[in-house]
Amino acid sequence: MSTTKSLFSPASGQSPFEQSQTERQIALEYLAEAWNEAEEDGLETAALAHASLFAALATFVRMHGDEATAELVAQLPDRIRTGEYNLERILQ
Repeated sequence: MSTTKSLFSPASGQSPFEQSQTERQIALEYLAEAWNEAEEDGLETAALAHASLFAALATFVRMHGDEATAELVAQLPDRIRTGEYNLERILQ
């Protein structure tokens, strides 16, 4: 597995849904490689993002159930607003 660019950086914070930092980083590298290949094949970034969100949420529902997934999603607005998913933010 080799990537030419990294699309993702590890998320901060811990939740019951998160694996170890190392495992998450490896998983993100695999996803970044697949994402880059899909973009090179002409798929639009927005389509990739929507498909990724659907796949992730469907997996969480299957693994943890509707209510636990809804609770996770309910936390997203605050996490987004604090910059957790902003790849351009500066960490101090």
